[in-house]
Parts: sequence; structure tokens; C-alpha cells
Amino acid sequence: MPNKIRLGLVGASLSSRWASESHFPALAASPDVELTAVCTSRRESAEAARVALGTRLAFHDYREMVNSPEIDAVGVVLRVPQHYEPTKAALEAGKHVYTEWPLARNTAEAEELAALARSAGVQTVVGLQSRLSPTLMYVKELLESGYLGEVLSYNVSGFRYGGPSERPSSRSWLADVANGANTLTIAFGHVIDTLRFVAGDFAQMRSLLSVQTPKWHETDTGRTVDVTAPDDVQVSARLISGAVASVHVAATPWAGTGFRMEIYGRDGTMVVSNSISPQRGEALRLQAARGTDELADLEIPDRFVLLPADFPRGNPFNVGQLYSVFAEAIRTGNNAAPTFETAVDLHRVLDDVTRSSELGQVDCV
Repeated sequence: MPNKIRLGLVGASLSSRWASESHFPALAASPDVELTAVCTSRRESAEAARVALGTRLAFHDYREMVNSPEIDAVGVVLRVPQHYEPTKAALEAGKHVYTEWPLARNTAEAEELAALARSAGVQTVVGLQSRLSPTLMYVKELLESGYLGEVLSYNVSGFRYGGPSERPSSRSWLADVANGANTLTIAFGHVIDTLRFVAGDFAQMRSLLSVQTPKWHETDTGRTVDVTAPDDVQVSARLISGAVASVHVAATPWAGTGFRMEIYGRDGTMVVSNSISPQRGEALRLQAARGTDELADLEIPDRFVLLPADFPRGNPFNVGQLYSVFAEAIRTGNNAAPTFETAVDLHRVLDDVTRSSELGQVDCV
């Protein structure tokens, strides 16, 4: 195995907003992973990506790329409905795989991919990068050490700009709940995964899913599109630990206030926040109070940072942390990343949220 893991990236179009904001700069700065090959759906865009990103190889067919002996691992950063096929092909080719979250359109597809990864004996990572946030790793350690005493309750919110009711037809695929990319799966999925990472699993929940903007107007075609994907998610839950939690995540037309998690214990309070969401944007701010009503900032220990001091901050940072543990898993077999199994668990939690909205309170264990 070479010093750097040789990665082939499916979905490496230069027009891809998320890849350009996160994966490209993270891989360019990574001491552990080399972006060796890029793959897009067209020969011209693949070659443009190869030149711009400085890779050795370019492909316009992911089936050819995943079978190349020149790469050790595959990254899949396509739209959610397109995750399944290249991820499956990479696993069948015996490659280690990093697939963005959501892993698949639904739980059945995610379960199939996780089972295939187990049988192939390869390392997997899913893009739940808040679990590699230094701030959240520290919060988890503090809670487990009893920093707040018995935790009584969590109050969590995530209000992000989700776009107004007008948008181009190229974005209308997001209106269909069957495509698996919406406020429930993405914005809420990341927030609820963050809560479960630091607080543990749910015992019971009651939820409410709603479509607050039921129609979108396509600005380029004039068509009206019916929206079936939820854009507002509210959950009240009891955790296995005995603490209770209130979670509200929504797509806002304007000026979303970002992410905030308040943790109330018998001995104190912690607040974690940033202006976007727990897995992306600027580093999460951590404040705490013990024996006082005044919150003060806590410094995050360096031991949770896996990257060089000059690594780019913002969206690339937690993605870079994931690539670091992915490379370590490939080299040693010790996988500290959220894997496809983690993804399956979260897909099932989202199924519970949907079921609870339809039926009322549900047991989760």
C-alpha cells in the first residue's frame, strides 16, 4: 500500500457545489489521501476536472474507474438517487468506499450496500462528518465524564435556508420524497445524528413531519411542482439514558438562524452552536456553565484535531477529518469513522420518525 491512499472520486464535476466547497479542497490538503482519478458523466467534464484538480486519471464511466488497479478507494459524491449504483459497483470491485450521506434513497438500499461491504471485507465511510468534529468529540467526552452531572434534557434546533418557493427546474427533483434528499434526510438527518452521537439512542419518540411549502414554481419553465418531501421536522423523545429531547429542524425561506444544541444537566449547562449546521460551516462554538448562570467559551483540546495546522477550515475541515480516519482504517483495519452500518442505523431512525408522524408515539428499542 502506498503512503497515500489513492482515491477515485465519482461526481467530480467542477460545477458540483458541495464537492467544490468540501471534498476538492480537503483532498488537495490531505496528508493521507491522494486524489488520483476523477469521474463525471461526460468525457469533456472529466478531462476538465482532471486538469483543474491535477489528477493523473479521468473517467466518464464509473464502472471502468472502480475496476482500475491504479486506485485503492472510491469516493461517491453524486446526488442521493445516484449513490446506489456506483457504490455497489465499487464494493463489488473490492474497493474501499466513502459515500456521502444519505447513503441511499431508502433503508432497503442502505442495508443492501452495508451487507455487500461486510461480505467484501472492505472499509467504508459515510459522510456523517459531524462525528469527527473536534467540538462534538469533546462534548461527548465531557458528557461521558459527568461534566454536567445527570443530563436532564436536550433542546436542539436547526433552521437553514432551504430556498423560497421559486427555483429552477434543475432543482425540482428535490420535491419528490422518493428521491431521498430533503429536510428530513439531510438537514434533520445530520442534526439527529449529532444528538445521538453525543447523547445516545432514543427509547421513545413522537414526531410531526410537514410540508409547509407544498408547491414550487419553476422559474425557467413556469410549471408548478407538487412537493411531497417534508420541509419541517419536529421530534419529542425520551432517550435510553432517561433524558428527554426536543428537536426542531426546518428549511426556512430566508435568514435561517443555524444550529443550536442546549444540554441541561443537574450540575450545569452546555450550548453548542454555529450559523449553518453541525457538520459544516465554521467550527462549532462550545459554551458551558457549571454552578453559575453565565455561559463561558470552552477551548477545544488539540487531541481531537487529526489534521495539519494549515488545513483549510470551514466545510473542508470535518470532511478532511473523515478522510484521515478512512485512510487509517484502510491501512490498519481500525475504523473510527461512521461506516455504512452507522448509516443504516440512521436510516432506520428516520423511518421511526416518519412512522411516528403517521401513528403517534413509537418505541425505538
